[in-house]
Amino acid sequence: MAIPKRVRVVEVGPRDGLQNEPTLVPAADKVAFIDRLTAAGLPFIEATSFVSPRWVPQLADAALVYPAIQKKPGVIYSVLVPNLVGLQRALDAGAQHIAVFTAASETFNQHNINASVDESLVRIGAVVAAARERGIPVRGYVSTSFGCPYEGAVKASAVADVAARLFELGLTDIALGDTHGGANPTLVTEVLDAVLKRVPLETLGVHFHDTHGRALANVYVALTYGIATVDASAGGLGGCPYAPGASGNLATEDLLVMLHEMGIETGVDLSHVLEACFWMETVLGRRLTSRHLQVARAQRL
Repeated sequence: MAIPKRVRVVEVGPRDGLQNEPTLVPAADKVAFIDRLTAAGLPFIEATSFVSPRWVPQLADAALVYPAIQKKPGVIYSVLVPNLVGLQRALDAGAQHIAVFTAASETFNQHNINASVDESLVRIGAVVAAARERGIPVRGYVSTSFGCPYEGAVKASAVADVAARLFELGLTDIALGDTHGGANPTLVTEVLDAVLKRVPLETLGVHFHDTHGRALANVYVALTYGIATVDASAGGLGGCPYAPGASGNLATEDLLVMLHEMGIETGVDLSHVLEACFWMETVLGRRLTSRHLQVARAQRL
């Protein structure tokens, strides 16, 4: 398949990126971060999560953050919800797009949401049905699509089965997640070969962590399949609290540099993303470590 001429970059920094930060970030700073990412031209921003504050204390202020965002027409501001209670909280805050999540491995699902894969899909079905009644679009995540931090290897057929079941529920935006950063180009090929037998290409996106420095190589493989939706996190923020050892997400700026140099359009302004990253460093009180951010920092000196 031809590499796509344009890629939709899904910015997950404000949710997946910040959720693992040990120091609580004030709601006003989260809003300012999202507004800066909006100004960069990102078309899809995962803004926050309406999960239990006991699970993710960093995002306990979701009901304050979401309404305060300066929303730009045409930009999707998605929020993660685990169940019908979370959906109602999101709707009360004015959410117009939600995301749901499950995993391809049983052990990770139990650690993450205290439910089996089958149980999680029942919950998701209820959320999707309720959201559809209100005209709310839903995105789905399949965690551990390229291996599990507890079980090790995950069969590609298991990933395909979960993705297909989400598609059968009516989801047309499904991201395959590399939860602990264990993916490699060969594994990406195996998983995509299996999933694409059961789910349409235009439905799929990829979400890689850069634990071993392979995220961009994995993205390239996905691009050769025609995948045109890629998740990334400004500054490489992130990790997973339920995946020990998982480092940050693929950095948005690193992804943009590669795509733009390949002649692939994104509609995103790299310089604005970099400024958002430098600003977030002042909030967190530490330097972010993405590769291109180091280059940009050196050029600023």
